[in-house]
Amino acid sequence: MALYAIGDLHLHFQTELKAKLQMKDRVWRNHEEAFRKNCEAMLQPDDTLVLAGDNSFGKNLAECEADMQYIAALPGRKILLRGNHDHYWDAKKTNALNEYFRGKLFFLQNNFSSFEDYALIGTKGHCFEGPFYLDRRGRILGWDEKNEAQSRKLVERETDRLLQSFEAARAAGYRKYLMFLHYPPTNILEDESPFTRLAEEYRAEQVIYAHSHGESRFHDSIQGEFHGVQYSLVSGDYLKWRPKRIL
Repeated sequence: MALYAIGDLHLHFQTELKAKLQMKDRVWRNHEEAFRKNCEAMLQPDDTLVLAGDNSFGKNLAECEADMQYIAALPGRKILLRGNHDHYWDAKKTNALNEYFRGKLFFLQNNFSSFEDYALIGTKGHCFEGPFYLDRRGRILGWDEKNEAQSRKLVERETDRLLQSFEAARAAGYRKYLMFLHYPPTNILEDESPFTRLAEEYRAEQVIYAHSHGESRFHDSIQGEFHGVQYSLVSGDYLKWRPKRIL
């Protein structure tokens, strides 16, 4: 058995493509077919694939039915994280989604899953992304303080969700953890964050995240080892649609 992860599929079989995203780049052309072929070549039926958010542009289940069918048909067990574009997924209805897709898909939020002797902990996460005010040389002079205050509230909510999930996994007897986020754990101004500190507190071995797609965003946050934790970006275009093996 192996564990893989990738994020930002942005499936849109039943919805209009959002031109504001970087989806006119060559790497996005027929990306659904490229990803499907890579999964079929790499994954075995007993492997696990974590999709780290922004799974579908559908605003409700009816609009993402074809997207969910596509995901369910991929090899192995599929675990989904909630991304900022996953409007079909109401945070209060995770249990309902898990019941509806029982045996096909698992939705990871305010709960945990497992892989061998690891607990898989995950939530959407959040980080402040501006607006930033720059000088002529591109140096940051300031930022939107109102948006930053709102971001702090969202970070607090998301770290609380992770805390509850870590505690539930620990109560179930797990002592080894992998932490999944959609947003990166830090923004471009931060060296650490409540997410990195939580990963260190629970001694998570790895933090896997997405959201940073488009070449200009690939290095917005931590990659590699930091304070004993391994950090990996798994955005689909960054990986060129080849899922990253985590374990």
